[in-house]
Amino acid sequence: MAKILLVDDEALLLESLEIILTMSGEHKVLGKAANGVEALAFLKKDVPDVMLLDLNMPGMGGIELIPKVKAEYPDVKILVLTTFYDEKNIASAIAGGATGYLLKDSGKDAILSAVDQAVKGQSVLDRKVMEKLNAMLASGSLENAPEGPSSEEKKGDSEKVDISTFGITEREKEICRLICEGCTNSQIASILFISEGTVKNYVSNIYDKLDEHDRTRLVLKLRDMKI
Repeated sequence: MAKILLVDDEALLLESLEIILTMSGEHKVLGKAANGVEALAFLKKDVPDVMLLDLNMPGMGGIELIPKVKAEYPDVKILVLTTFYDEKNIASAIAGGATGYLLKDSGKDAILSAVDQAVKGQSVLDRKVMEKLNAMLASGSLENAPEGPSSEEKKGDSEKVDISTFGITEREKEICRLICEGCTNSQIASILFISEGTVKNYVSNIYDKLDEHDRTRLVLKLRDMKI
């Protein structure tokens, strides 16, 4: 059962999230905090598996909190749940060590799925956030993101490493392309007319072959490859 700390200054949202997570039967809400200061104080008493936090909070917001948590509690997975998905916030959250970035209108199922993926060490990004991230990468505006593209001139297609050299099959290439477009496993399953379980197996194989088990970092790596 995943242990979760909720951090948001909206009391009603905290209560709603607690109900959603508790009723799933697979998650335990350890506590709730209204800002980063309260969250850090809580962590001195108990450490969760996952921290679900907002960015805009009084006292100490999420952007300042994320790197502090990762520095002292590196095993805690951090999921951003916010209404903001501008370039500055996305870049700062990812650079700080956020495992995932969701929007508050994502819905119950998306939030529960994101927590499950985070516990397994996988990252998850809202599709709108992934589209924004891809645009930022293409323009070179994503600065200080972990393992991101360098400031050097982008490689031409002929200079990129062919992903086939890693043993990636044609079907896996299709899935890699869809991942880069920001598709979730469920969306990929619908597009390719296969089950979500089959997609998960393919994604797991891709992670193993490319030695990368974080979805965001996988996208960054794929952009430097010829698919």
